[in-house]
Amino acid sequence: MKTLSGERKIVSRLLAVVLSALLTVPLLSSCGGGSKTASPPPPVDDTVGRNVSNNVPANRPEAKKGLGTGQKVAILAGAAALYYLYNKHQNAKEDGAQGKYYLSKNGRVYYRDAEHRAHWVTPPSEGIRVPESEARRYQEFQGYNGRSTGRDLSGISSSAAPAL
Repeated sequence: MKTLSGERKIVSRLLAVVLSALLTVPLLSSCGGGSKTASPPPPVDDTVGRNVSNNVPANRPEAKKGLGTGQKVAILAGAAALYYLYNKHQNAKEDGAQGKYYLSKNGRVYYRDAEHRAHWVTPPSEGIRVPESEARRYQEFQGYNGRSTGRDLSGISSSAAPAL
């Protein structure tokens, strides 16, 4: 007949093995590849210290600095610049900063990277130089030619936003 201390050792070992197995289940399940149909990750707010610039590609000549005799320009900043960037990129096919832009329900503009993470767009602090004829459609927004008054982008739905 087995002793009482021998039975306790067997039960303790069995219990230790079962508990060890149960503790490894979460570890092993978290290492899975994940579902391909899962929702995209939350937005990345990388607006601190990072602006979207409206640089001219190297294969195009740079626009004249200042006001020329034949071309008047307006400076778009703030909401006016964001709305300009949104309209400029809303029909792009690619992902990323040079790809398609979206208008959020809270009045912010964002794009999605290759991993479908949202990145908020911040207009350049120096503004965007736009021909005056094209900039007129943004004159009601904050930031048109340095103006601090005007509309922001809240209340503009992406379906109601005019295309370029």
